[in-house]
Amino acid sequence: MQAPLDDEALATAFASKERWAFEEAYTRFGTLLYSTAYHVLGNAEDAQDCVHDAIARVWRSPDAYNRARGALRSFLTVCVRNEAITRLRAKARRTRLHERVAAEPQEHDEIAIVDVVEHDRLRAALNRLPIEQRQPLELAYFEQKTHVEIAAHLDVPLGTIKSRIALGLRKLGTALGGAR
Repeated sequence: MQAPLDDEALATAFASKERWAFEEAYTRFGTLLYSTAYHVLGNAEDAQDCVHDAIARVWRSPDAYNRARGALRSFLTVCVRNEAITRLRAKARRTRLHERVAAEPQEHDEIAIVDVVEHDRLRAALNRLPIEQRQPLELAYFEQKTHVEIAAHLDVPLGTIKSRIALGLRKLGTALGGAR
C-alpha cells in the first residue's frame, strides 16, 4: 500500500498538470470546497456544480496555479469561493431583471398610433376581417399571445392559426394600401 502524498508533492504534481493530481486534489479537498461553496450559495446542487466548475476551470487554465501562489488547498478554496460569489451575483442580477420585466405594464389594448385617422382605418379594416382571422390577430397583437398560446386558446391546430394570421395580415395590408 502506497503512503499518502504530502501536500507539497500534490501541489507540485497539480501545477505540472499530472492527471492523478487533479483526482487526488478533488478527493482530498472536496469536502472543504463543497462546504465553502455551500456556505455562500446555500444550495447543495449549486454548491456541487460550483466546486466542479471552479476546479475544472483551474485545471484547464495553463498557468492558473503555481507553487508561488501558496498552498494548493488555500488556492482551490479561494477559487471555489470566488466562483460561488460570481454565481450568487449573477443569480441576483437575473432576479432583479425578472422583477423589472414583471413590473412592466402588460396591458396593450390598442396599437399605439398617434394619428387618430390611421387608428380608425386600422380598426375598421380589422373589423372587416372574418372572425377566424380577426380573433387570432387580436390575441397576438393586443394580448401578446404566442401562436402556440392562440392555438390552445381557440382549440385550433397551430398550422391553421399561422395561416389565418398570415392571411389576415395580407388582407389588412391590402385594405390599408400597404400591398406592393
